Amino acid sequence: MTFQWTAVALFLYGEIGVILIFCIPFISPSRWKKIFRFQLWSKISSYWNKAFLSIIVVLIILFLDAVREVRKYSMSPTPDKSAKLYANSYDHLHMKLFRAQRNLYISGFSLFLWLILRRVTNLIVQLAIEIESCDALKSQVEKNNEAAKKYMEDNEHLRKVLDSSKVSDNEQKIKNENEKLKSEIERGKEELQQMTNALSKSQAEVLALKKQSEGLTREYDRLIKEHELLQNTVEDQDNKKEQ
Repeated sequence: MTFQWTAVALFLYGEIGVILIFCIPFISPSRWKKIFRFQLWSKISSYWNKAFLSIIVVLIILFLDAVREVRKYSMSPTPDKSAKLYANSYDHLHMKLFRAQRNLYISGFSLFLWLILRRVTNLIVQLAIEIESCDALKSQVEKNNEAAKKYMEDNEHLRKVLDSSKVSDNEQKIKNENEKLKSEIERGKEELQQMTNALSKSQAEVLALKKQSEGLTREYDRLIKEHELLQNTVEDQDNKKEQ
C-alpha cells in the first residue's frame, strides 16, 4: 500500500473512531457543544470550512482515481492460464485489481463517512442549541408560573385587605351611628330631666296658688260673715231708733 492510500486508510479509521465516540450515550450534546467551544477549536474554526472542502476534493480525486484503476484492470485482457510465459501475469493482474477495489472502498467510505461526520457534528450542535433553548424556555415558564402564583397571592391578599377595610368601614359607620344615638339619648334624657323639673316646679306653683286661693276663699267667707253681721247690727240699731 502506497503512502497516500495508507493515509486514506488511517483517515478512515479515524473517522470510524470519531463517529463511535459521538455515539457514546452518556456524553450529552450540551457537553459536546462545550467541547466544540474550547479555545483550540475557536482558533481552527475559521479554517474548518476550507479544510472540509479540501479534504472532500482530495477524497473525490482519490475515489475517481480508484474507479479508473478498477475499470482499467477489469477491462484488461486476461492472459491464458495454460501458457507458462504468463503464469504469474494472471495473479499479478488480479492483485492489482484487488488493490484498486480496496482503494475504491477505502476512498469511498472515507468520503461517505466524512460527509456523515460533518452532518453528525452539525446535528449535535443544533441539538445542543435546541436543548439550551428548551431549558431557557422551561426556566422562563417556571419563572412566569412563579410570578403568576405570586401575583395571585398578592391579589388574594389585596382582596382580603379590601374586604377587611370594608368591614372596618362598616364597623366605623356603625360605631359612629351608635355614638350619635348615644348622644341623642343623652340629650333626650337632659330634655326629659328639664321637663320633669319644670313640671315639678309648675306643680309646686299650682299647689301654692291653690293654697293661696283656699286662703282667699276663707278670708272672703269671713269677710262676708262680718259684713252680714255688721249689716244685721246696723239694721237693729235703725229699728231701735224708729221705735
